[in-house]
Amino acid sequence: MQKIKTVFMAARPKFLLLSFSVVVLAASTANYQGFDWSWWWLAMTMLGALLAHIAVNLLNEYQDNLSGLDFMTAKTPFSGGSGALQLNPNAANAVLNTFRVSVLLLIGLGIAFLFLKGWQILPIGVVGLSIVILYTSKITKSPWFCLISPGLAFGPLMVLGSYFVLTGQLSWLVLSLSMVPFFLVNNLLLLNQLPDLQADKKVGRYNILMKLGVRPSIYVFAGFELLAFLSLLITVYWFGLPVEILLAAVMFVLAIPMVQIALRHYDNPKSLMPALAMNVIINVFTPVLMAVGLWINQIH
Repeated sequence: MQKIKTVFMAARPKFLLLSFSVVVLAASTANYQGFDWSWWWLAMTMLGALLAHIAVNLLNEYQDNLSGLDFMTAKTPFSGGSGALQLNPNAANAVLNTFRVSVLLLIGLGIAFLFLKGWQILPIGVVGLSIVILYTSKITKSPWFCLISPGLAFGPLMVLGSYFVLTGQLSWLVLSLSMVPFFLVNNLLLLNQLPDLQADKKVGRYNILMKLGVRPSIYVFAGFELLAFLSLLITVYWFGLPVEILLAAVMFVLAIPMVQIALRHYDNPKSLMPALAMNVIINVFTPVLMAVGLWINQIH
């Protein structure tokens, strides 16, 4: 039972809500466009998204434990790892094996999607799986790819992939909408790297904070928040979407104090905590509110 608890903690269940929110956005867009998708396919899509998210979290926990990184980080609710393997190091193999099972299930599900829905899911799946497997060991050593790979995974790849499974089609509208979580999720990881900066340096990571410096990176962070909001406005205008989708803009009200806190307290992890919390709230609820806006329009 102790190993099961450790594996559960290492999967970081609190953060899995992010996968749920972006899949819901894809489903609501398909519904808005008049596609008659089934709840069965939505469940399978959600399962695939969750497996990918669980897999990357488990491998990250395993490899950060192996490198010693998670022994050096100050644990916060948002960064530093779950601490699960530091509490129970004997569960390391269980975490690794659960990762392997998750990946095998994910590949099996992807093959089913490939044959039942079409070959277009293949490049999405291959790139997504590559990010899952290579994120901790390779991508975190490449500043610019480390910056954009989280957003790529949870934005264009997951939103487009989910939409394709539900509808059998790809869509420029969906790609445009996916740019909102693209910029937001990039920022989620960027800000979460601040408390771990010194520990990350010791194990050979090389992220954007190290390449540009912390304060310039916070300006990148602010720019990404602005681009997320502008992406939503441009998509609404360009594709003639209903104004109800702008319900999500309420989340960007939090972005102003979040950026201010990040600029003032980037070198003080305790004072940075409110910004980290706001960042999570913005990431989880923005796609959900976009989805709710589209559904409200359909009810009318």
